[in-house]
Amino acid sequence: MKVKSTLAVLATAVTLLAGGTGCEHPGHALATVTSSAADAEGDALYVDYCQQCHGVDGEGNDGVGAPSIAGLPEWYLGRQVHKFKDGVRGTHFDDIMGMKMRPMALTLTNDGQVDRIAAYVAKMPAVKTAATLDGDAEKGKAGFGTCVACHQADGSGNEALNAPPIAQTDDWYALTQLTNFKTGVRGAHEDDVEGAQMAPMAKTLADEQAMKDVIAYMRTLK
Repeated sequence: MKVKSTLAVLATAVTLLAGGTGCEHPGHALATVTSSAADAEGDALYVDYCQQCHGVDGEGNDGVGAPSIAGLPEWYLGRQVHKFKDGVRGTHFDDIMGMKMRPMALTLTNDGQVDRIAAYVAKMPAVKTAATLDGDAEKGKAGFGTCVACHQADGSGNEALNAPPIAQTDDWYALTQLTNFKTGVRGAHEDDVEGAQMAPMAKTLADEQAMKDVIAYMRTLK
């Protein structure tokens, strides 16, 4: 009888631990706490290191050369921060914006912090800022054909090809980056595999006006 009583107690304990009383499974509760803590850390890191330039809502600030970043994919955000940290971006003498960004990236001391910020920013609602360039979207439609293979016809990007979404990109930032790719300011570093893929595409655009036209079309997609 004593053995049976002991077994009954053990069975009850197992049932309670497994959530047999209708309570949430301990594993689920732990995941919720962990996710919440990660979000809180991402929020705090964003406020400390990103908000001053990129804005409260990740909307960016062209006055300081900080693009809108809200809603960009986590994989892309994390990769770019690592490129700044590793000197793949932000070390060229003519990359003024990049040189502003690199010191901020270097303040993140470990991969976990990069991951937390990337995850936090990716969850922000995307912000599409007002146009600032005089591009002709109709003329730019043909030129955008070069972009479709990687960034897709709707500009939504393709992670498998390391191509980020571009429809919401600030036009002034897009122009700066296309110019950087064309002139070797970006994409020339030996470790910038994705940049090396992009540089030849940028060079197919004849001049600044052609770039402005493509950007104008790009921004009609969303």
